[in-house]
Formats: sequence, C-alpha cells, structure tokens
Amino acid sequence: MAVAARKQPLYDQLVDILTDKIEHEYSAGDMISSERELSECYGLSRTTVRLALQELERMGLVVRQHGRGTFVADRSAQTTNLMQSYSFTDQMRSMGREPRTTILEFCDFEADKNLSEHMGVRLGEKLYKIKRLRSADGMPMMVERSYLPVRKFLTLKRPLLESMPLYDIIEKEYREKISVAEEEFFASIARPADAHLLGISEGAPVLDLVRTTYNASNEVVEYTLSVARADQFKYKVLHRRGE
Repeated sequence: MAVAARKQPLYDQLVDILTDKIEHEYSAGDMISSERELSECYGLSRTTVRLALQELERMGLVVRQHGRGTFVADRSAQTTNLMQSYSFTDQMRSMGREPRTTILEFCDFEADKNLSEHMGVRLGEKLYKIKRLRSADGMPMMVERSYLPVRKFLTLKRPLLESMPLYDIIEKEYREKISVAEEEFFASIARPADAHLLGISEGAPVLDLVRTTYNASNEVVEYTLSVARADQFKYKVLHRRGE
C-alpha cells in the first residue's frame, strides 16, 4: 500500500498513519513493524521510514531498542497529570524527569484592560511579564506567559528567575504564601511561534491553560497563560459515588 502523493512530506504522511495506529490499534509495549516491513508495505525508502520512526520517538510515541526493534511507548508513565500539581518543576522531579526552564522574555509594562480585569489591578498598573519555555529531559513541553504585579515583587530580577522556580521565589523570597491556584484549559491548535518553540508542527493539537494564583489574602500574585503539547499532558479526574 503506497502512501498518497500529497504536498506533505512522505515521512510526515507515514508519521500520521502510524500515529493513528498507535492511538487506535496498538497497546503499550506492542512491537511496530520493522523498517524493511514498513518500507515494503507503504512503498517508501528505508531512509524515509527511518525518519518517520525517529519523529515518532521524538514525540514520545515509540521506544526504539537496539537489536530488538521499535515498541509502542507506555505514555501513561510519561504524560503529566494536570490535576496533580501546580508546580511544573516539582512534578517533573517527582516523575524522575529533569526539568529545565528557559527565560525567553522578562520585562515590565502597564496592565491593559484584559489583564487588569483578570488580575484585579488598576488599569495601567505595572506588571512583570515572564515568558518561559518549560522542558523535561530535553523535550520542550510548555510555553508559559506569566504576569505578576510589580508592587509585590519590586526587586525581582532576571538572574533570580533563572536560578529558582517561580513559586519558590514567590513564597520564599517575597513571603507571599500561595493559598490556591485555579486553572482551566481547553483544546486548541499550535500557532506558528509556539509550534516552533515546542518543536511541533503548526496546527498540531495543544492545550491552552489559564492559571490564576492567589495569596492568603485572596490577592492575585500570578496570572499565567500556557500552551502545552497535547501529547505530553493528560487530565485525570476521580469521581466518587456519594453514599
């Protein structure tokens, strides 16, 4: 069975085909056909098949074992439960993964109408904007745009952001005890700039998250808009039937 002739690169088409099979036909641990078998089945060169398998591995969908073959990855152990913790750094470490945060932008500006309403601040009040790329084990996971009221963090500088997790800074350096963090999310597609940072295709599925963090006095100390790779995050809810 040959892959259809379309403008999309052949290896991308094979990635789509195999992703669909992984999602709907295979189970974790199942062996994927060999490069030779896939080459013969889809009428593609071994090089094209190899590129597709490398992309699936990069996406975390398969695990390639030298001398044994390619297997469907157990993503239940890899994906991040959105209900588990509001700290990306803490959660990655608890999963045995190595978190990394790259500060892409740090500046202050005046709150517009939208931010003033969401954060409960005056129109034009000074806010910090912190744009960060969150990664785990070298894989880009999430792009975050966080906003903090300057008046509560007057001495905040970029070196501190690069040396400590944000919530440690808020609680330990500025004594702002976090009381609750509300978060909502919805399905979306990757916009060009975010897709580039996350290493995924433009238009790929993502999760847009909105988090509002309050201190013990019920004041907003952080408002964050995030874009997360949909293949690396899950949402899990436990329902209990009332007695």
